[in-house]
Amino acid sequence: MVRVGIPRALSYYQYYPGWKAFFEALGAETVVSPPTNKDIFTAGNSRAVAETCLPVKIFFGHVISLADKCDYMFIPALRSLGQKAYYCSKFIGLPDMTRALVPECPTILDPEMDLNKGRRSLYHVIYSLGSHFSSDKSRFKKALEQAEKAHLAYRKEMSDRGITPVQVLDKIHQVEGKSYLEPDMSTGLSIAVIGHQYVIYDDYVNHRLISRLQAMGVRIFTPEMAEQEALDNAMTELGGTPHWSFEADIIGAGEHYLEAKVDGIISVAVFGCGPDSMLIEMVRHRASEFRTPFLHLSLDEHTSEGGLLTRLEAFLDMVRRRRRLCA
Repeated sequence: MVRVGIPRALSYYQYYPGWKAFFEALGAETVVSPPTNKDIFTAGNSRAVAETCLPVKIFFGHVISLADKCDYMFIPALRSLGQKAYYCSKFIGLPDMTRALVPECPTILDPEMDLNKGRRSLYHVIYSLGSHFSSDKSRFKKALEQAEKAHLAYRKEMSDRGITPVQVLDKIHQVEGKSYLEPDMSTGLSIAVIGHQYVIYDDYVNHRLISRLQAMGVRIFTPEMAEQEALDNAMTELGGTPHWSFEADIIGAGEHYLEAKVDGIISVAVFGCGPDSMLIEMVRHRASEFRTPFLHLSLDEHTSEGGLLTRLEAFLDMVRRRRRLCA
C-alpha cells in the first residue's frame, strides 16, 4: 500500500481528518510524524536560516522524521480558502522550501489550494493529486466528498462538545510526561486561548500551556470550540473584510469570547509574526474596552518554561483578585 506522510505541524491540526479521508478513499495509507520533541526541533532548526519562524523550523523537522517512512510527502501550497483572504507566504512557499532544505524528502504532493479561482480549478487540482493513486476519475470526486464530510464532522465535534483538536485527533489529550501541577478546581475561571492551532496545540512550542491551565482548574475556550459562523460574524463586525485566512482564529475568537464574558483572554503567537502582531493589538484594544484581563505570550525557541509558568500564575492570580473585587 502506498504511504503518504503528513507532518504533524502547521495546518495538520486544522485539516488532518479531511486529508486522511481523502487519501484512504484512494487506497493510500497516511503516516503522521510524532508530536514535536527536541530531536525534531533540532533537525528542523539545523536546516533553516535564522530568520525562519519557529513553526516552519519545526515543520522541517517533522518532514525529516517522516522522510524514510513514506512514499509521498503531502505538503499543499495553501494560498486562499476563499473570500480573497490569504494565507501567510510561508504556507504558499512551503513545498519549494522543503525541496530545497530537505533533499532526502520523497516526492512531494503539492497541490495549490486557492478557492478564489473557482471550483473548476479546485477539481483540476484534486484530479492531478488523485492521479498519483488511481486512473479512475470517478474516485476522485468521491474522495473529495468524503474529505469534506470528515472535515465538517471534525469541526462540528469540537464545537458541539467543547473539546480541542488534540482530544479529537488523539482521542485523549496527550501530554509528554506527567505535569507536576496538581488540579485546583476551586478557581472556576474561564479563559479563552486564541491564536494559531499549530502554536496552541504544540506542547513543545508552548510548554504544555493548555494542560497547565487545565491543571490549574481553568476552563479553557479555544477558537475551535465556537461555531465557525459565530467567529466569522464577530470578525466581520469588528474588522470588516478579512485579509488573512486565519483572522477568525484571532480577531473573531477574541471578539466572540469577549462578548461571552470570559474571565480573561490569553493570546499565543510566535515571535516575529507580522500579521499576528497587528491582529493581536486589535484584540488587546477590545479587551481593554471590555475591561477584561488580557495576556499575550510571544514564544520562540528561547522561551523558558519557568518564565512562562511565572507569567501564567501571575495572570491567573490577577484575574482571581479582580473577580473577588467585582463580586
